[in-house]
Amino acid sequence: MQLKDKLLAQRIYLFLGALFITSLVVSNLIFQKFFYWYPIDIEIFDSKLFEISVGILPYPITFLITDLISEIYGKKRANDIVIAGIFASLFSVGIILVADCVPAISNSPVDNATFKNVFSKTIIAVGASMFAYLFAQFVDIRIYHFWKNRTKGKHLWLRNNFSTWLSQFVDTFSIISLLCYFEVLPWSSFKGLLISGFLFKVLVAAFDTPFLYLGVYIFRKRFNLKVNDEIDIL
Repeated sequence: MQLKDKLLAQRIYLFLGALFITSLVVSNLIFQKFFYWYPIDIEIFDSKLFEISVGILPYPITFLITDLISEIYGKKRANDIVIAGIFASLFSVGIILVADCVPAISNSPVDNATFKNVFSKTIIAVGASMFAYLFAQFVDIRIYHFWKNRTKGKHLWLRNNFSTWLSQFVDTFSIISLLCYFEVLPWSSFKGLLISGFLFKVLVAAFDTPFLYLGVYIFRKRFNLKVNDEIDIL
């Protein structure tokens, strides 16, 4: 691969990383707002199916991006993005702590109480999210490459969905358990939120499969990659 192609591949990797980190950090900041998506009106364990946090909306994007990076750039580069995401989330918590310590002026549009009410639980959410996210993402990457090696780079849909399904269950179970433990969410909602969150993520994983195929196709065509080839960027 020529130098200019490697530089382009590296630039794209940085943009994918930026999209990944933004999705992760934002999902931790907005998680306290819940909404009800109702393609079917049923209840499970006294909770509406798909009664879920808005924080779940950008989160599946992170798994799509790590799958794309795993496919094109390899396991190590995917792990690097995960670690960068952890650092960014912890750094955002630090900024929130500093902002919370600074007193608001009398005519501030957002007063101290409102700010604390919105962001006070962010630290717990980020802590819970980091534990769940770290575990789930490394599970996703490991399973993805297991199936990639077993299928010799074929059947992209299989490793995309199988890795995401398991990792998303691990993620959903872990984060809801921790949020309930720290009394951010009531235990009475645990089962309903677990099932709703997991099923929603499974649907998103199935929906994003064509986008993964499209992304892989564009990369392979632009950089003349064969099946199972990976880009070794600078």
